Amino acid sequence: MKHDIATIGELADLSAFDEIIDVRSPAEFAEDHIPGSVNCPVLDDRQRSEVGTLYKQVSPFAARRIGAAYVAENIADHLRTRFCQRDRNWRPLVVCWRGGQRSGSLTHILRRIGWDAQQLEGGYKTYRRLVIGSLAEIPRRLSLTVICGATGSGKSRILQAIAARGEQILDLEELACHKGSVLGLLPNCPQPSQKMFESRLLTSLATLDPRRRVFVEAESRKIGSLQVPEALIETMRAGACITIEAAIESRVDFLLRDYDYFLNDPDLLLARLHALRHLQGSETIRRWAEYTRHASWRDLVRELLQLHYDPLYCRSQKQNYSGFAAPKTLSTTDLSTSGIDTLASRICAG
Repeated sequence: MKHDIATIGELADLSAFDEIIDVRSPAEFAEDHIPGSVNCPVLDDRQRSEVGTLYKQVSPFAARRIGAAYVAENIADHLRTRFCQRDRNWRPLVVCWRGGQRSGSLTHILRRIGWDAQQLEGGYKTYRRLVIGSLAEIPRRLSLTVICGATGSGKSRILQAIAARGEQILDLEELACHKGSVLGLLPNCPQPSQKMFESRLLTSLATLDPRRRVFVEAESRKIGSLQVPEALIETMRAGACITIEAAIESRVDFLLRDYDYFLNDPDLLLARLHALRHLQGSETIRRWAEYTRHASWRDLVRELLQLHYDPLYCRSQKQNYSGFAAPKTLSTTDLSTSGIDTLASRICAG
């Protein structure tokens, strides 16, 4: 076995290294990467494109010739900047797409200097296979308690308040950067790629103790554009349910606070409402547009709940969550910060 090649059988093996260096291009790194790794590309996005084009249109030799020059320049820069303060005992793991020439180049140089650098066998693709396998297994070991409730019931805030009391939670909407509905997009917070979402999810799952209960908010299979892994959604749907029954006016108040960014950007709100035209009809969308233009926010939110969200919620929960047939129910007329803390306290008390 080569001494500069690292073979990992599970994600925990990655902790044996002082640092994980991902040498792929910034665009590849942005799509997904091993959590905690640093990006030190040996080819940037433009250089990678140029080398790939030469390989296809001219010859592999021409591509390797210019590629080697770029790689040498970039590695030299990393040595002068990123790695210049590393001590003699530093032991990094070097990762590229499939454990080939890019990671091999940096590993070779680092080892010649004297560091015990290791190249990940199979590269990022090895890591990705482990992610897929882990996400098919870990969720099934958990005991999930699902927080249910119609839109505007403060479920995400309740989940955060439960965490503040020392309980375990899995906050899927935070991981997905989305609130899980047609109006769920977050301003200035684009959703991660599906692969990055799954990496974030696995990192969160790895912190959970399967011997203790885990609270999670009821979700559909998709959160925005992202798919919840099958093993997790199945485990959630088999979990015990706690339903929040909040008075509609308290839900309206909560949503006006929680989605206040829409009130400051009516054009964005109108664009999102237009996406509901096939479900609600043109007349309803025109009326909601009028509410928006005249800042009749309470009327708009109340109708959105009554005509769209509540019917959708009832159908979804009854069909998908087995625990919804006989849930523990908590009623409230107060979704203020103190009201949410009270609900969280009641939930944690069991």
